[in-house]
Amino acid sequence: MPLVSHNQLPTFERLRRAGQTVLEPDRALHQHIRELHIGLLNMMPDAAIEATERQFFQLIGESNPIAQFYVHPFTLDELPRGDKARAHIDRYYESFDEIKARGLDALIVTGAAPTHPNLSDEPFWKPLGEVVDWAYQNVTSTLFSCLATHAVMEFRFRQRRQPLGFKRWGVFHHRVMDRHHPLVNDVNTLFDVPHSRFNEISREQFEAAGLHILVESEEAGVHLATSPDRFRMIFFQGHPEYETISLLKEYKREVIQYALGKRPDYPPFPDHYLHPREKAIFDEYRERLEHALASSDEPPEFPEALVTQRLDNTWHDTAEGIVGNWIGTVYQITHSERSRPFMEGVDPDDPLDLGLR
Repeated sequence: MPLVSHNQLPTFERLRRAGQTVLEPDRALHQHIRELHIGLLNMMPDAAIEATERQFFQLIGESNPIAQFYVHPFTLDELPRGDKARAHIDRYYESFDEIKARGLDALIVTGAAPTHPNLSDEPFWKPLGEVVDWAYQNVTSTLFSCLATHAVMEFRFRQRRQPLGFKRWGVFHHRVMDRHHPLVNDVNTLFDVPHSRFNEISREQFEAAGLHILVESEEAGVHLATSPDRFRMIFFQGHPEYETISLLKEYKREVIQYALGKRPDYPPFPDHYLHPREKAIFDEYRERLEHALASSDEPPEFPEALVTQRLDNTWHDTAEGIVGNWIGTVYQITHSERSRPFMEGVDPDDPLDLGLR
């Protein structure tokens, strides 16, 4: 929770200038320690729906040891679902109508699995736009992940993602570009983020839309940016929510697709993810698999168990810090009533009071 500048100690102002949240006494008096209600619009396909829940719930729950979080998962009826996923949703998820009636303090929108070349042809396109429009008027801040970022950049900022011509896949170094913004206050200035995508929004496109870039990679491009007001819309292009084995699971799926003849080439390793020992294990497995496929023998078992315990996670702590900063900032400016986005005196066009006008 933030400091309160209850006297004229110069340290308070120095901390403010450095990007740390320091409340004026009058603002602190208007705050009430209470729970926060965070929506999770889960658009992931059936196979990933529960893993995605777990990843984002974990980030939220670890972000602050004091506040109480109520996370409200919901999805879009227009997305096709199998019986098992539909039963899970019917039992545990809320409807968008229920979300709107009760309100939210913050919202997270996950990525999705595209099935069409143009995002505007996806079944989530129109209903996602309705959620985004509602959230902008009624929710303090919304965080968009990966493909959700691409969709919002297209239908709200007229910036259409561009094909890379290959899959950006692996763990990449990133640098904080604005060290004074509250979202990146007191996190590592150089850290890793996983990426997994075939398309991207470039720095030039983010800037053309008037967005503010906070975190960028020389190799993987922009990861974190905000709407022009600096807070009401937060955009992730990478996957900081990934667990240590998430990329391994993706690699395994691609290898299985190759073994089944559903992709023509053997998948490359995710960049900067595996150590030489693990690569050697998978190279040996590939030789055995290729031999089995050529001779119609039983394919060998994927050697997942041999490498899982040796994988490193170089991104989770920073992801937790950024999400914690996001939720903490929401806490400082959201209204005590869930249906109202800002407390009295907060300018929606400059919610962080940065003097943007």
